[in-house]
Amino acid sequence: MTMSVKWYGAKAKAAERKGAQRGLMLGAEHVLTESNKVVPIEESTLLGSGVASMDAGSLRAAVSYDTVYACRQHEELSWRHDAGRTAKYLENTVNSERSAVQALIAREIKSSLGG
Repeated sequence: MTMSVKWYGAKAKAAERKGAQRGLMLGAEHVLTESNKVVPIEESTLLGSGVASMDAGSLRAAVSYDTVYACRQHEELSWRHDAGRTAKYLENTVNSERSAVQALIAREIKSSLGG
């Protein structure tokens, strides 16, 4: 008995990577959206500086806020904020949304593989 097998490993790996890239970007955008709900607001400059980005080559995503005071605003626990707004706006969001981000990535990988 002879059996023939076609191996599509390279194609599957490329599809998986493409799905991972989409999922990572969606995950970063999700974290940005959720962190924007709690980022301190005075003039909305900090809120408006938020960006989600992804490096396709290294499969790394990032969310950043680009103002001269973003890091200090994030870390300074003694500062008072408007109701619902808080320090650690990004760190807390990353931690609370971990499962949602993982689900987004898994969904995109599965979808890219035809699942």
